[in-house]
Amino acid sequence: MACRTARPKRDLQRIVRTPDGDVVLDPSGRQAGRGAYVCVGTDCLSIAITKGALTRALETQLPATFLASAATGVDTTLTTEGGPRGQE
Repeated sequence: MACRTARPKRDLQRIVRTPDGDVVLDPSGRQAGRGAYVCVGTDCLSIAITKGALTRALETQLPATFLASAATGVDTTLTTEGGPRGQE
């Protein structure tokens, strides 16, 4: 079941459509482009892909490479601790 509770932004992962049209995970939360947020550590990403919510949010079709990495369970957790001040 997808989470439907409001979560702090730090508990979410950002997926971004870059100006070049690529769809990538954005662990820093600062990459330029149109972004969408999903929960970390749950099946929210797969549900967002299946129901088309991620496609609608990013206003583009998801590339096969992104779908393959999401399907194989590539580690999608946040890996950075924020911006230059460490708290952003």
